[in-house]
Amino acid sequence: MAAERYDGVQKSLHWLIALLILSAFGLIWYIGSLPLSPLKFKLYSYHKWIGISVLILFVARLAWRLKHGTPHELPGQPAWQTRLAAGVHHLLYLLMALVPLLGWAMSSAKGFPVVLFGVVPLPDFVPKDEALGHILAETHEVVAYTLLVVVGLHVAGALKHHFIDRDITLKRMLPGQH
Repeated sequence: MAAERYDGVQKSLHWLIALLILSAFGLIWYIGSLPLSPLKFKLYSYHKWIGISVLILFVARLAWRLKHGTPHELPGQPAWQTRLAAGVHHLLYLLMALVPLLGWAMSSAKGFPVVLFGVVPLPDFVPKDEALGHILAETHEVVAYTLLVVVGLHVAGALKHHFIDRDITLKRMLPGQH
């Protein structure tokens, strides 16, 4: 039988990934305001580390979800809402993998290595190719903003359930809720 709430691992991964995604956006927006400098290059490295960390945590989250499942659907939910929620979740999962992979590919194509935490050099994802790097940079940005919009839909849905429907949808993912 499915649980009523998400377990601690699921909650931890959910909120950690959310924090990292928002941090990646905040950091890249800040980087955009900086002149070319060693600090800017260091912060780009941090942005990459965050992206690869999201990818790693996403894989862990997906594996945990496949092994342990998710809570049951709440009774009485309209079929269209259930389908929409499933679609948004699938899209979130796709984008959580795609955004970091595109960033990694872009860095590789532009000839900038990805060295995780300044210690673990990751292999080039694609060969060095400036034109491809430009295309990947634009694609990475568009797909990242798509992720941000889908995260917004996800948050709006959770808030709608909490404040309008007054059900436990949000509570079952909040830390400290049993």
